[in-house]
Amino acid sequence: MVKILFMHPDLGIGGAERLVVDAALALQKSGHSIQFLVNHHDPTHCFEETRDGTLKVQTVGDWLPRSIFNKFTALCAYIRMLYATLYTTFVLSREENFDVIFVDSISIGIPFLKLATGSPKILFYCHFPDMLMAPQDGGAIRKWYRFPLNWAEEFTTGKADVILVNSKFTRRVFKETFKRISDMPAVLYPSLNTKYFDNTIVIDADGDNLKLKSDSVVFLSINRFERKKNIALALKAFKELEKHVSKANFERCHIIVAGGYDKRVLENVEHFEELEHLADELGIMNKCTFLRSPSDKFKLWLLKRCDTLLYTPSNEHFGIVPIEAMYMKKPVIACNTGGPTETVVHESTGFLCEPAKEYFSRSMARFVIGDKNLGENMGEKGRKRVQQHFSFEAFTEKLNTIIGELLACKGAAENGKKNE
Repeated sequence: MVKILFMHPDLGIGGAERLVVDAALALQKSGHSIQFLVNHHDPTHCFEETRDGTLKVQTVGDWLPRSIFNKFTALCAYIRMLYATLYTTFVLSREENFDVIFVDSISIGIPFLKLATGSPKILFYCHFPDMLMAPQDGGAIRKWYRFPLNWAEEFTTGKADVILVNSKFTRRVFKETFKRISDMPAVLYPSLNTKYFDNTIVIDADGDNLKLKSDSVVFLSINRFERKKNIALALKAFKELEKHVSKANFERCHIIVAGGYDKRVLENVEHFEELEHLADELGIMNKCTFLRSPSDKFKLWLLKRCDTLLYTPSNEHFGIVPIEAMYMKKPVIACNTGGPTETVVHESTGFLCEPAKEYFSRSMARFVIGDKNLGENMGEKGRKRVQQHFSFEAFTEKLNTIIGELLACKGAAENGKKNE
């Protein structure tokens, strides 16, 4: 049995969180001992497995500020994770002798973790370079503020024993960004816990409050309420759809905008209001439903009920939602950049479009007035693609192999020291 500690800043309900939860479940089912150490974990805003006791979660450092007057969020995140690192190094590792520490999102503590009891191997999962996710404007002040953070990110990331990324797209960006790191990171695609999808009973009563008609053509957008997710494109494309279909057909159409919403995050609150205002301006408020942080079960109902998923982020690092939709036999309309180009097959499991309302709306129209079997055929192909390339079993096997190779290197190093 291998003892593995997962370290994550905020165990919410985003794609990054889904990946580390699935990684923990995969390793736990393989017989390893798993524990989470996080800066924040809200039982009302998390995945079920972290709430119901399936995974052990400990929170430290949540008393530290997340921002200073809604500024310096990156610096505060680094400080919070550094606090968790010091707790691990000087307290937790003396109680538990971890073999591997799985760090993701924030690398700042990696050099210190190597000082922990037992000298654990460090695996770092890079969802995307943090320096690229930060706002790029702000002038000289922001440049000087980000300089030490960017330097620290590259330096500490390079200290990991193994670096993984979530897609070939992210790997390419990683190499272009971290020029001083010579090793090429390996790609470990996020997977889908298909057994959860298969075993969860979804009944129509879950969505009764939406009062959708049986013949409604439902377009679904699922994303965190963040401006970079470009959810506005889904609303504008839906309005543009009116130009491509008859009035009667447009009357049957409805769009649901659902996503992660954390009232502690100012951008979530502001952007949700912005999107509601946009829908009102476009005159589609009566044909639009907004949902904040739907439960896992309700999200399954949404995927089951919708006809097509709209996935609007450009240059998305990977994107787990298209995988979920394809497994639920739903076609996906996504931007032709980033991770979706590795998951969605154009004109087979969906459509890859330029990120503009004209292109999205034309593809949407095909599911309203085109071949009635189009969506069903694409859905079947999408499910097969997920089963073949993104299965939980394949994910588990590859992750176990990586852990095994890490420990083999550790054992070889320890034997070398004994022989000296």
